[in-house]
Amino acid sequence: MRKSLVALSVLAATALPAAVNAADYSDDIHKNDYSWSQFNLMYAFDELPGESSHDYLEMEFGGRSGIFDLYGYVDVFNLTEDKDSDKAGSNKLFMKFAPRVSLDGLTGKDLSFGPVQELYLATLFNWGGGPNDDVNNYFVGLGSDVEVPWLGKIGLNLYGLYEMKDKKWNGYQISTNWFKPFHFFDNGSFLSYQGYIDYQFGADEKDIPGVGELKTTSGGAMFNGLYWHSERYAVGYGMKLYNDVYTLKDGGVAGKTSGVGHYISVTYKF
Repeated sequence: MRKSLVALSVLAATALPAAVNAADYSDDIHKNDYSWSQFNLMYAFDELPGESSHDYLEMEFGGRSGIFDLYGYVDVFNLTEDKDSDKAGSNKLFMKFAPRVSLDGLTGKDLSFGPVQELYLATLFNWGGGPNDDVNNYFVGLGSDVEVPWLGKIGLNLYGLYEMKDKKWNGYQISTNWFKPFHFFDNGSFLSYQGYIDYQFGADEKDIPGVGELKTTSGGAMFNGLYWHSERYAVGYGMKLYNDVYTLKDGGVAGKTSGVGHYISVTYKF
């Protein structure tokens, strides 16, 4: 729920060189394979919905193996079991799992055109760690890697959303993510602008009789991060802009769902 990918992550800096020619399957489909993983110690300020401020540990991973592209993470909340934490008494875990399958690799054809470097069958799974009323959403659609000015290669995916609890399709999500190193230091470390956008639309409105509005037809979030990276460490700040996030109506039953949240993180890369 915190990061999205749209099925691709904000790639770790060490993964970027390996991913540049990922669409070339002419001789060996595994020649561009790579993997990465890292631990992020995070603190969120005024995260929406709920204006929650809390600590959490994020175990983040990704990579490439032949025609398969993967991004994911597991969040563990309230590490010290602080009774005064905004996450006290809440579910302990959240997981995002976003595999994509290259259609170029699957068909053996070069499907690139214009700025589009590669096409994918894109999927995304959001799983909460609580009881049956927790998050359990599946997304499937068309994914791509697209070359854009200045930012370079971004992930861009369009999904249909299947709500597993309700056993129904409910709207769409468009997602993009980017990782742009923009200033390099003499010691090899660098600054990057990295982030993502997740925007849902075409969803069903939902009211709770006698209580008020719960869901609206569209909503999303944009994360803008400034990070310092070295080979093994990263430190960063992110600003997240919310607008009816998760299509929860701002000022309705879910409370405040539009506004600004802030994140700080310290990372160790494996």
